[in-house]
This record gives sequence, C-alpha cells and structure tokens, in this order.
Amino acid sequence: MTPLIAVAHGSRDPRSARVVTAAVSALRVRRPDLDVRLCFLDLNAPSVDQVIDAVAAEGHASAVVVPLLLGSAFHARVDLPALLDAARLRHPHLHVRQADVLGHDARLVDAVRERIVETGGPLGESGLGVVLAAVGSSDPAANDRTRGLAESVVAGTGWSRGITCFATAAEPTVRQAISTLRRAGAERIVIAPWFLAPGLLTDRLSRAAESCGPGITYAATIGPHPRLVDVILDRYSHTRVQLQRHRALSA
Repeated sequence: MTPLIAVAHGSRDPRSARVVTAAVSALRVRRPDLDVRLCFLDLNAPSVDQVIDAVAAEGHASAVVVPLLLGSAFHARVDLPALLDAARLRHPHLHVRQADVLGHDARLVDAVRERIVETGGPLGESGLGVVLAAVGSSDPAANDRTRGLAESVVAGTGWSRGITCFATAAEPTVRQAISTLRRAGAERIVIAPWFLAPGLLTDRLSRAAESCGPGITYAATIGPHPRLVDVILDRYSHTRVQLQRHRALSA
C-alpha cells in the first residue's frame, strides 16, 4: 500500500501539534490498513525530509504527500514542492506525488458549522452572528475567496449573518467584523476559526475579540473532525490513482 504522508504546517504552540496528531490518529482508526505518516514543514518533528527518507529506506516504491493546509499559498506552491524535488533527487526510485491542499472543501465548511453548534448555537438561532476567523494572505484574490466562506457556513441555517475576518494581512479584522454584525442586529456572536488547530494566531484573535464586550463565544478549531478525515482520504485516493497512471505510462 502506498504510504500517505500527511504534512502539517508546524507551530511553536504545542497545542497545534497535539491536535494535528489527534487528527492523524483518527485517520489511522478509520483506515487501519493504510500506512499513515505525519511530518511538519517547520518547528516540529519529524520533518518532511526525515519521513520521506524513512519511507525510501523501507523500500517503498511510491508515496502520496497530502498537505494539511487550508490554502494554496507559499507552503503548498513553493516550499513543499521544493522539498519533494530534493527528495526525488535523493531517492530516484521513489515516486512521490503531492496532493491538492484541503482547500475550501464543503465538508470542512460542514465541520465548522458543527463546531459552532457545539458552542450552544442551534441552527435556528436567528440572533446568532458568525465571525469566520481565517489567516489572511498577501494575495487579494485568495482573501476574496476566503471571504465567501462565512456565507457558506451560515447557509441553510437560521443564523443572522456570517462575516470572514483575518488574523493577518487583510481586513476586516475580528473587531471590525464583530462591530458589523452588531450593527446588523446580532444578539450573540460566535468566533469560528478556519484553522485546523489552535495556536498563536487563534489566541491573538481571541484576545482581540475579548475587548469587544460580552455576548461572544468561541468555537473549537476543526481538529480531528470526521469530515476532515474524509477530505484527507479523498485527496490521497485521487492522487494515488494519478500516481499509478503516471507510473504505468512511464513503465
């Protein structure tokens, strides 16, 4: 079986690695037949190089690398591909293929919606406003795509409105988003992170929101949600088929 190498961003905050590890553990429980390895781009161990070298040393002929990233930014488009190119030079007989990022998959939107419900926000609560908190990018087009996610989260519910805010690089800020929702009549606000795991940025968002007064609740990050496992497995399966076709044509 072709190993699945899950690549997380990495963080100085130990909570981040714990939550990502829990998500990968949930993946292993779902698919005990699958060889799943976890590594990190930065700040945590093992590294991408260490895991790929181990896979090659064990004699595997191929591997699928699934970035545990919500956006297709520098890490997905430049950093990780460069690491994989170097690995191919070190191990010419190991066929490594990178899957798409997790992205704005509708199943992850469902997961965020469920995290909001877990805070005590029933789907029919008309006075509930949602602030979807995302990282932010230097690419305006990427931010525009992310802005639309908040509307997707509240779609099909009775919630009053959803607005995306950004922790870095773009507006609205969390304070601006909260102010807009209150002006629109929201009686209670939930901050819902568009993050896989907690860390320094989610803490920064929480501190900023705390200065906006009462009536604010904080949802959990996506974490080891079953829908996240679904998306990871889909990215793996699709890329594994592509890899097998490529190897067959190259034979």
